[in-house]
Amino acid sequence: MEHELEVIDRTVAKTYEWLHRVASEGNLEDLHRAYQVLRAVLQALRDRLTPDVAAHMAAQLPLLVRGIFFEGWVPAKTPQRLSVSDLLARVEKDAGLKGTSEAEDATRAVLAVCWDELGDGTIEHLMSILPSDFALLF
Repeated sequence: MEHELEVIDRTVAKTYEWLHRVASEGNLEDLHRAYQVLRAVLQALRDRLTPDVAAHMAAQLPLLVRGIFFEGWVPAKTPQRLSVSDLLARVEKDAGLKGTSEAEDATRAVLAVCWDELGDGTIEHLMSILPSDFALLF
C-alpha cells in the first residue's frame, strides 16, 4: 500500500520552485546548473555566518533546501572571514562557473530568490551582520 506524505510532496515542489527561479534569475540553462549554483551560494554564505545566524536562516528554508544548506557543514569551522571576492571565488569554484562575473550573477540570482522567499526582515538582518561591501550582492 502506497502512502504519500504531504510534507515531502510540498518540500519537493517548493525546492523545484526555488530551482526554477534560480535558473530564471541567473539565466541558467537547466535545473542541474541551478542546483549547483544554489548549493554553492548557500554553502558559501552559511560558512561566512556564525552558527547561530546560519541556523536561524536555515530554519526558514524549505526542508530540502535546508538539507542542501547544511550538507557538509562543520559549525566549529565557522564563521570563515570570507571577503566578497573570497566568497565569489568559492562560488565560482564550487559551482563550476567561468569567472567572477558569472559567480556574481549566480550569487545575485540565489540571493534574489532568498529575498523573495525569506522576506525583508531576514535579508536585512543578514545585511546588517555582513560587512557593508556584501550589500552589492543583494
